[in-house]
Amino acid sequence: MSGKQFLGTFSILALALVSFGQTAKKSALDKPTMEAYVRHLYVMDPAKIKVTVEDPKPSSELPGFLDVMVHASAGNQTYNLPFLVSKDGSKILQGNVFDANSNPFKKDLDKLKTEFEPSIGTPGAPVVLVEFSDFECPYCKQEAKMLRENLLAAYPSQVRLYFKTFPLESLHPWAKQAAIASRCVYRQQPAAFWTYHDWVFEHQTEISPENFKDKVMGWAKDQKDLDSLQLGQCIDTKGTESEVARDQADGKALSVDATPTLFINGRRIAQTIDWPNLRSIIDYEIEYQKTAKNAGEDCGCELKLDVPGLSAQPKSLSPIPLKK
Repeated sequence: MSGKQFLGTFSILALALVSFGQTAKKSALDKPTMEAYVRHLYVMDPAKIKVTVEDPKPSSELPGFLDVMVHASAGNQTYNLPFLVSKDGSKILQGNVFDANSNPFKKDLDKLKTEFEPSIGTPGAPVVLVEFSDFECPYCKQEAKMLRENLLAAYPSQVRLYFKTFPLESLHPWAKQAAIASRCVYRQQPAAFWTYHDWVFEHQTEISPENFKDKVMGWAKDQKDLDSLQLGQCIDTKGTESEVARDQADGKALSVDATPTLFINGRRIAQTIDWPNLRSIIDYEIEYQKTAKNAGEDCGCELKLDVPGLSAQPKSLSPIPLKK
């Protein structure tokens, strides 16, 4: 083989290797590639788990990266998996991106809306809890009982709890009815909401889609501050369905996909929590907010309402480590 022939053969081989390298290089911005990567990462059986990859969006948290949300669903359960992908598709990050100058839970704090929601506790409290709950969920019943029995007894002036309806309609057939009815009660008599809340959870196992309204109307007859006729009309016309939809949209914006989900000054607790652990978090946050002043209703934060004619009201929330 002559020198020229050797160089020619070498050049062709080099080009072939370069071409192979280019075609073999994978990009996480390619949806099938990203799906395959996530399936391998979490050992997701294609026969049992459906994976959907959303279109990438510019990341507001990390310049040079794109937000890619991946949804994994099995039956009626869906889990949201957020990723950050470099613009060339070569690098994948998962986890929180923190700003040393901001509350680590600011992203969720900015999305937590508490205006016009049922609440108990003290306005201006340093610790705010926001609960997304489903009246037909047995775990929500457990957590509701724990909160009602302990929260205000232990913290009569230092906490405020907001309740947001988040019915899981694919799992619980009468949960949305209960959510709509709860808002009907709240619209008519705010204080009666918590009586209804306690009653529904207490009688959860006795209620069905077929007997729901009869059960509620039976309860309402004994409530002297409620107009049962008005309540019945509100339930029949689904007069508060838009309010329930608003809570559901708020939850989805926060990637809530299970109930109960509790936010404690912005810290997400996406499973049931026992009272000792919850109390340790609240105690920590009370002390932390004495100097941090970056959460709770007394943080000086301001939220503009999406309601014409109403001025902004102070509001907020924030972080803390879970003590075992």
